[in-house]
Amino acid sequence: MLRAILGKKLGMTQVFDESGRLVPVTVIQAGPMTVTQKKTVETDGYEGVQVGFEPIRESKLTKPVLGHLKKVGVKPMRYLRELSAAGTDDIEVGREVKAEEVLSAGDKVAVTGTSKGKGFAGAVKRWHFHGGDMTHGSMIHRKPQSGGATDAARTFKGVKRPGHMGSERVTVRRLSVVKVDSERNLVLIRGAVPGANGGLVMIRKMEKGE
Repeated sequence: MLRAILGKKLGMTQVFDESGRLVPVTVIQAGPMTVTQKKTVETDGYEGVQVGFEPIRESKLTKPVLGHLKKVGVKPMRYLRELSAAGTDDIEVGREVKAEEVLSAGDKVAVTGTSKGKGFAGAVKRWHFHGGDMTHGSMIHRKPQSGGATDAARTFKGVKRPGHMGSERVTVRRLSVVKVDSERNLVLIRGAVPGANGGLVMIRKMEKGE
């Protein structure tokens, strides 16, 4: 069976737990997603499942993707992702997978999403440099200072410099599922998850020992 599900981050709110404590939660519309392809050891060398999430108009898709979905009789989907699966014998193409089949309250999960883009940022904001003196005639303040070796006539890879910040794939592990609303396909996860509201996220049920 699948141990992960795709969803859309809706926003944050707060709920009361059984002991009456206020708990901050992120609301995610998790599924339903549709199985669009099976990967097997015989044909692909490994086991996996391709799934589609969020229906979309045909005109929004490229012809190769649209043809791939029509071939297996699946409606157009905005997102196609591949998930690992321990055995694909009980998974059929075209089957719908809902949140309640993958997650339940109390599960520990890892949530993966794309972090918010911050645009071009300086070294103080991007890498938390403390900056230069703010007084006594200093003219550096928040500017980057030494760039390292000068005889190389170039900047080495991996050097912490100003540049594009955010918009990266981020995973937050060991979050707790507070509630699964099967009627509305909603999952409430304690705490914050990566990305902006409306962004695609993947919720993966963690194994024991992770």
